Amino acid sequence: MSSPTGPAGLPVRMPRPRQPGRHRRPEPMAAPEGAPALVLAVPGAPSAATRGLAEEVVSIARSELPGLDARIGYLDGDDTEYPTLQSVLARCADERTARYEQARAAGLDVREPDGPVAVVVPLLAGPDSALLRQVRQAVMESRIAADLTDVLGPHPLLAEALHVRLSEAGLARADRARLFTVATAADGIILASVGGDEAVQAAGITGMLLAARLAVPVMAAALDQEGSIASVADQLRSSGSQQLALAPYLIGPEIDAALIEEAAKEAGCAAADALGPYPAIGKLALAKYTTALGIAPQQPQGAPAR
Repeated sequence: MSSPTGPAGLPVRMPRPRQPGRHRRPEPMAAPEGAPALVLAVPGAPSAATRGLAEEVVSIARSELPGLDARIGYLDGDDTEYPTLQSVLARCADERTARYEQARAAGLDVREPDGPVAVVVPLLAGPDSALLRQVRQAVMESRIAADLTDVLGPHPLLAEALHVRLSEAGLARADRARLFTVATAADGIILASVGGDEAVQAAGITGMLLAARLAVPVMAAALDQEGSIASVADQLRSSGSQQLALAPYLIGPEIDAALIEEAAKEAGCAAADALGPYPAIGKLALAKYTTALGIAPQQPQGAPAR
């Protein structure tokens, strides 16, 4: 059978036919027209580093859902360089109203907008009642119709992110199959959270997933409870762990980085970096948004332990 040819008899690359059946690759999902904005609620004192982190998180979310209107609101913003959550929500509402009025002025038959103006996603790995109260208060004060989602964890992707941060610090094996020995690998992990007992319990769920990945004991402790880190360090050592590591179950902006260093000294061990703008953070923020709107085909899946 002859194959198609182009100029000078050269073969032509033909388009690959779409694969039929249930194994066909799904069409990429896009944000529905007129969908509410995703507003990332960023805790802590604003800074250039915090803004860079938040921008990377929303960039990841936009890359996963083309057409997504994603914005950043700071709980402690100044409405100049760092817009507050209230002002971002008000701007979302004003812009939606302006689009509707422009469409009507152009003679288009459009429905008056209803439903939430935005979906607010707290940039928190685990529950922190004080910070979540601050987010809810900001949404109420804005007087804008907005949905508020839960925090990002617990989730297998956060266990993966913790594993990566520990391996980057030389405190865990990156891959069981290829890196059989790491001289500084920890044999016990302190998972440091903020938000009191509720946060410790939630972190413990992700900690179990991390323990399965690393095959070492993992225990959660509270950075904001005096003596909690030292107590957990003692428990791990009494159970046989000799080389500990502290893994912050934090994205970063929600706490002063100096507290992590102090906690590591208190426990007498090294510490990994906070989760930061790890790709899973953007994917989980988007999953909270799409689930709130009922447009999520599926939740992001955690990678299997290696």
